[in-house]
Amino acid sequence: MRVGLIVDSACDLPYEFSRKHGLFILPVTAVIDGETYIDEHDPVRTQEFYQSGLLEKGRQAETQAYTTEQIHDLFLEKIVPEFDVAICETVTRSRSLIFQNASEAMNSVMANHEQARAASGREGKFSMRVIDSKQIFAGQGLLAAHTLRLIDQKLSKNALRNEVERFSDQIYTCIIPRDLHYIRERARRRGDKTVSAVAAFMGKALNITPVIFGQGAEGEPVAKTRSFDMAVEKVMNYATARVEAGLLTPYVSLSCGLTWTEIEELPGLNQLRNACERNGIELLLSQMGITSSIYVGPGSLCLALAAEPHSFNDYQ
Repeated sequence: MRVGLIVDSACDLPYEFSRKHGLFILPVTAVIDGETYIDEHDPVRTQEFYQSGLLEKGRQAETQAYTTEQIHDLFLEKIVPEFDVAICETVTRSRSLIFQNASEAMNSVMANHEQARAASGREGKFSMRVIDSKQIFAGQGLLAAHTLRLIDQKLSKNALRNEVERFSDQIYTCIIPRDLHYIRERARRRGDKTVSAVAAFMGKALNITPVIFGQGAEGEPVAKTRSFDMAVEKVMNYATARVEAGLLTPYVSLSCGLTWTEIEELPGLNQLRNACERNGIELLLSQMGITSSIYVGPGSLCLALAAEPHSFNDYQ
């Protein structure tokens, strides 16, 4: 039985890790200043976006989920002929239409896949499941990495789905937005009021950089700092201490909307690397994808790990 894992372009993972494990990337459409781009998480294309300034604030940038029809065609052409079981993990449904569109596409594919299956010469039944990851960015990447470990354990289809859904509730995410005004404007256009105008104004007027912490996509400010570097240092201290205390999966996922030179200069990064190495943890360090960067703003940072219940300040 060949099992395939599908993630969308909001899922941040190192390109080499994704390629090694054969992840299928469900693209997301990016519209920047009226121009349309397809985000397939290609590292060269992502780097071009950073270098060209297309991801800088001040530009009109939006993301759009692939339509049900587009996803249906991709599933029928790329997934049905290659796998016996397919798991599609999407960015949290509270922030995107990808889960809804992928679910509708799955239902259509399951009702009409026999011909494509026969044409590919693959015998046996085909089954598929679309799962709301309840995560964003690095959190979604962490769930994908853990799911690959579960697939290697040869779990049954139902056991695999149940374990993925259970594990998702154990993921903790830290986000450091570079510009609260950017997030507020993006949220306003989506009808999301989780970031208030007052908070955005305070962040701009007082040069405050918050650390947003919580389970999955549901976070709240747990620290207010005077600079981005101070916020990064707090997050790195948290992650390092949490790694030393023990994790529920041997990964820490970290994505940054920065150039690689800027990433390597982040305060506390080497400290976290060393802690991961001592404890047998793989640090999944990646450049934030186009979709993620548009969503939370260029220059931002997202870190995710899985652990027993705790608070951010427990590890400061």
